[in-house]
Order: sequence, then C-alpha cells, then structure tokens
Amino acid sequence: MGIEIGGQIEKVNGKELCYNEFAERYLAKNQPVVLTGLMDDWRACRDWKTDNGYPNLQFFSTHFGKSKVQVADCGTREFTDQKRVEMTVSEFIEHWVEGSSNSLLYLKDWHFVKEYPEYVAYRTPLLFCDDWLNLYLDHYRMHKDPDTNQENDDITCSDYRFVYMGAKGSWTPLHADVFRSYSWSANVCGKKKWLFLSPSQCHLVFDRNLKSTVYNIFDDVSETKFPDFKKAVWLECIQDKNEIIFVPSGWYHQVHNLEDTISINHNWFNAHNLSWVWDLLWRDYTEAKEYIEDIRDICDDFEGVCQRNLAANTGMNFVDFLIFLARFFLANMVQLYCQPRDNEISLSGCSKVTRHLIFNFASIQKIALKMKSNEGVIGNHGFFLDLKDTLEGDLEFFKLCNDVGRIYGMINEQQNWNRDPKKAFVVDILEYSSSICNLEDFVKFIDNAVAKLGNVWFEEKKLLSA
Repeated sequence: MGIEIGGQIEKVNGKELCYNEFAERYLAKNQPVVLTGLMDDWRACRDWKTDNGYPNLQFFSTHFGKSKVQVADCGTREFTDQKRVEMTVSEFIEHWVEGSSNSLLYLKDWHFVKEYPEYVAYRTPLLFCDDWLNLYLDHYRMHKDPDTNQENDDITCSDYRFVYMGAKGSWTPLHADVFRSYSWSANVCGKKKWLFLSPSQCHLVFDRNLKSTVYNIFDDVSETKFPDFKKAVWLECIQDKNEIIFVPSGWYHQVHNLEDTISINHNWFNAHNLSWVWDLLWRDYTEAKEYIEDIRDICDDFEGVCQRNLAANTGMNFVDFLIFLARFFLANMVQLYCQPRDNEISLSGCSKVTRHLIFNFASIQKIALKMKSNEGVIGNHGFFLDLKDTLEGDLEFFKLCNDVGRIYGMINEQQNWNRDPKKAFVVDILEYSSSICNLEDFVKFIDNAVAKLGNVWFEEKKLLSA
C-alpha cells in the first residue's frame, strides 16, 4: 500500500532567525522546520566524519570504544519497537564494518554528553536552549524509585541528549516522541528521509480500538486492523548533512537513513508545549488504570500501583511532574526577583527576560489548574516540597536557578542577568508558606506569587489565552 505525500517541510537559514521569531513561527504554532547554518563550528562535524564525508568509525572506536550503548536490530520487531541489545561501541562498529547480512544495527539513545562531559562535541543552538527537561535533569532525577538502586544507573536516567549512528538502510519505526516533547535532530554526516503526520491526522494510524499504531508505514498495512490509514496525508523531508530538523509535539514520524549517518538528537519541552506533556500523562494514567481495574478490590494501594505503572511506562508520574513544575516555577520566581520590575508598568515596558519568565508562570499556572480539575484522582501521593530547605540549603536548586538565568539572558540578549541567585532571595517568598504539600497548596502559591505582578501578569495571561 502506497502512502500519499501532501507536501514538504519548510527549510530556513537558522542564522537569520532570532529566538522570538523561531518561537512564534514554529514552537507556538507546533510546526516542523529544517534549519541550516547552525552547525558550522561543531567539533563533531570535524572529528566524527572523514575528509570525504563518511562516518569516522575508527575515531569512535579509538576514543569511545568501551562505552556500552543500546543498539536496535532494524530487522526484528519487539512489541511496538525494534529489538534492542546492549554492546560496546567497538563491537557495534566491528559489526558495521563487517557489513553482516544477518542484521542491520542502529545505535540509538547514546547519552554521549553525560558520558563525556569534557569532550564538547557541539553547542546546543540558541533556538533550542529554552529546554526545561534537560535543564532540570542536569540537577534532579525526574523519577526516584525507592525499590531500585538508581545510583548505579546515573547515565541512562540522566538526560534526553542523544547520539545516533546507523548504516544506510537503518531506520526508526513510526512513533511520536517521549513525553510528547519537541525534538531536534542534527545530521553530522549522511542523509535521512523523514515522513511526518500532523497531530490532526494521527488518529488515522491507530487501530479500531485506538490502542496501537502502524509499525511501518511502508508495509502492506491491514485495512481491517487500520481502516483509516490510507486517508493519511504525509509530509516528506530529505535531511542532508549539516541540517537540523525541528520535530514538534505530537507529530508522528518515521525515519530512514538513506546513507551512513551520524546524528545528534535532543528531546525537550518548555512553556509552549507543556500542555502536551500533561495530556499524555493523563491519557497514559487512564489507560494504566483501566488495564488493572480488575484488581482494585483486592489491592491495598490501587492508586499507588497506578502511579508506579505510570512512571514505568511514561518516565514519570503525577508526583514527579508536580515536583518538577514546583521547582521550575520557584526557579523562575527567583530569577524574576533578579529583574528590574514595577508592578504597574505594562508588559511592553518589561525586559525581554521578565516577559519570558512571566510567560512561563502563565503556562505553569494553566497546567496546575488543569491538574486541579482532576484533583480527586491526583490526590497527594507523597508530594512534599520544603520551600525553606529548597531556598536556603539545596545547592542543586541554586545551580538550576543560575542555569535558568544564564539561558534566558542568552536567549533574550540580556547580558546583565544575575549570576548569584542567592543574593536575589527575597524573604517574602516564604511569607506565604514554608512548604507545598499538595496540588491545592501549589495552586495557591502560584496565585499568591502572580498577584504581586499586577497589570503585567494580566496582560501576559491575555496573550497566552489568545
């Protein structure tokens, strides 16, 4: 069964875009784009490919050969993905060089940045730096499981910055990205073909029960199982070396390496797509609960089991997400105290950083209120954030604050961001409460914080709801 191609992905010179233009045209509108001109000074573009443009496999084997990585067998399906095995980089390269006809392997999800922090392979382009997910994970775990020893798994739990390596013909099945995050993928060398399906059409690739999706869109897809698949209209993109593709939230996509390829991929989310993350969490929670509904009457902690299953399947649960939101809101709040502010001035009179922080506040408040509408289900489940300890004794929190200030200073071209958030600490943060114990506390804390912003806050709320 053939697929219908209905268009191509726009290609733009990334050097000609400022962050606000990128945010307005692509983040806010959730539209894909290919960006050029952003990889010229990357060390990876010098070290990782040979003079004739092919992957420098010997370099990887020599310098990073002992690293253990996940490798997908592109010819073997396992549930909704390809079967994965663990091997060293050297073993993977040996298999690649030998060109075994038995299996085509694809190295995926290598946490290269965390494993080799001293080797600066690239700098994240400014357009992608408003990355709440990886900023947070540089200082905290998203989920802590008391039943497992996660301390021995620091690399694989640590971030969503990856290196991919695959020979011509390797591919990734149809999927939407983790957390329904944004992603960007930069081709260091080689060429990829992408097929995209917009969120408005994604129901067309699901089965009759809306439980599973098509695995490979180029297979002979069963019309009985997937009756609407042939109605889908796809966007196609050929991504060349030194090009970066932006993948918006909720866009299903399938990717094929047309040549031997190395790419750098990040997943991330921020104020623009935070609602996608919550919507996925709620959907996955509902499905997890339905799956084990028959044990409710015999289970002492049915909701706890649902939350553990949610974390296992999705990567975080309600408590993890709420703690993330609370810490990130607080970090933005601390940075706001670093900015010149006047409660009665208009939004247009604020600095770019202040407007950015207030936009973040409005986005977090919107999600907190959506969560509150389901509070009877969400409940508490062990949520507790000690604001006094966080603001006075949590060194990682102040590192997070510093990173938030640094990133927003760069994005908004404001050089005088506060480099010591402790000096910006204002005691009235704690005047309202010394802790947040549940969702209701968090919503009230947000209300109290934004009340201090006066007219500036209400103007930003209007923009966000427009």
